[in-house]
Amino acid sequence: MTIKPDSELDSLQAHLAEWTDQVRAACETLNGRNIVARIWERDHTVWKPGPQEISNRLGWLYCPENMQKHITEIDRFVEEIKAAGYTRVILLGMGGSSLAPEVFRSVLGLKDGFPDLAIMDSTDPGAVLACDKQHDFETTLFIVATKSGGTVETLSLFKYFYNRLRSEGDEQQAGQHFIAITDPGSSLERMAGELLFRKTFLNDPDIGGRYSALSFFGLVPAALIGVDLDQFLAKARQMMDTSQISNCTPEAGNTPALLGAIMGSLALAGRDKLTLISSAQLSPLGAWIEQLVAESTGKEGRGILPVTTEPLAGPSVYGPDRLFVSLALTEADEHQIGLDRLIEAGFPVVRLVLPDIMHLGAEMYRWEIATAVASHLLNVNPFDQPNVEAAKVLARTMVKEYQQTGSLPKLSPSFIENDIAVITSQKAGTISDVMSDMLDITTGTGSVGRPYLAIQAFINPTPATDKLLTVMSEVLRNRFKLATTFGYGPRFLHSTGQLHKGDAGFGLFIQITAEMPEDAGIPDGPGQS
Repeated sequence: MTIKPDSELDSLQAHLAEWTDQVRAACETLNGRNIVARIWERDHTVWKPGPQEISNRLGWLYCPENMQKHITEIDRFVEEIKAAGYTRVILLGMGGSSLAPEVFRSVLGLKDGFPDLAIMDSTDPGAVLACDKQHDFETTLFIVATKSGGTVETLSLFKYFYNRLRSEGDEQQAGQHFIAITDPGSSLERMAGELLFRKTFLNDPDIGGRYSALSFFGLVPAALIGVDLDQFLAKARQMMDTSQISNCTPEAGNTPALLGAIMGSLALAGRDKLTLISSAQLSPLGAWIEQLVAESTGKEGRGILPVTTEPLAGPSVYGPDRLFVSLALTEADEHQIGLDRLIEAGFPVVRLVLPDIMHLGAEMYRWEIATAVASHLLNVNPFDQPNVEAAKVLARTMVKEYQQTGSLPKLSPSFIENDIAVITSQKAGTISDVMSDMLDITTGTGSVGRPYLAIQAFINPTPATDKLLTVMSEVLRNRFKLATTFGYGPRFLHSTGQLHKGDAGFGLFIQITAEMPEDAGIPDGPGQS
């Protein structure tokens, strides 16, 4: 099955082996239900009978078109920032508010003459202190980005850096180092006005965080590093037009809907570990896709697990729960031989090729449509996150108890080995024993219901820890043949956390924490403690 709809757009090549008929049947189902047209009619019954958290979450569909009228405003703001002498921008955000800007900086790079961009989405004290020491705040602009205006991690980071600026100079001028991106009427909008922020961008409230890449949340940071928004949105608009082709069959050319049909139908068949194999330049896109797919589909006992941090290996280390998707800028990239081996071994493999790097926004749009279509096949609402909200309620309860008692719950280690304290409900012994007992699992010969391993690291996200966690996940995958992911806290709580809590309970979790050689307290902020 090979689709090349237009030389100006990306190609999709699908090698589906025994699942070809199943995908065609899914396409016929989508066509019979008129799903593509109903999505564009903003019909909430595509996903659920009621409109709650659907009808008011479809503004992203028209972002490539609607945001074109804001380009002049954004470009003027960027010129103002450059003229004011700012050389650094630090974005304070979590999940959908921070992942797209991080992808834009990593993939598109920095244009000469524009301020550099860094993302701050870790509340690890080491990460906060490192950011504090690395930057000259006199020439630093902070973006406070949160849809709700009340994300606790984002506001905690804001309070820390606002107080630092206030302590160094004129209190009245501190607010000029900050801008806000938020929804109309949020508490952040009010606070930005009270503290005299330089500017506030009010986003379309009908756009959810993980679908906000092509809204103010993504485009303002992109413009600050020199991205040509006219060209960027024009290419995304092409993908938007393609996604409106009502026919979902492979020959029709609607690759966003076709990708969704593949993802959804194969997940229903047990191929629910969506394994991304990206070329080096596109690899940062994986973290954004991970959040989009995991938080949208992982609920009601169902879900698609994106696997974005595993190095490509031979067929023998993969179980019968894998769907591979390759992202590349050329037909023949560094993973071609390895992907061909997987195809020869009978694994389903989809290849996506971007014509050039400025199609990055178009690729994001393709995945948004695909995720919406896959969610229909899985019968879940892709726009809510019930288990994330439930976890926030539990966290607030714990904080309230801390305020009353002065202490947080403490767990005693089961044993200590090589300065590593291990807390486990399993039989105490060695770390190797604990890992083996946990991961040596008999899953049977069927393809449905295989577990996965998630390494959750509440530690300072540095290149060194990236390398160590990559090695750790690769070793565990190769030994136990389980799909293995890793992510940093608190980021993963806002991305894969919904799937970890909301799927069928197949997750196995290893959490890593560390003692802080130097702590950084959460300061009091305006009207908060």
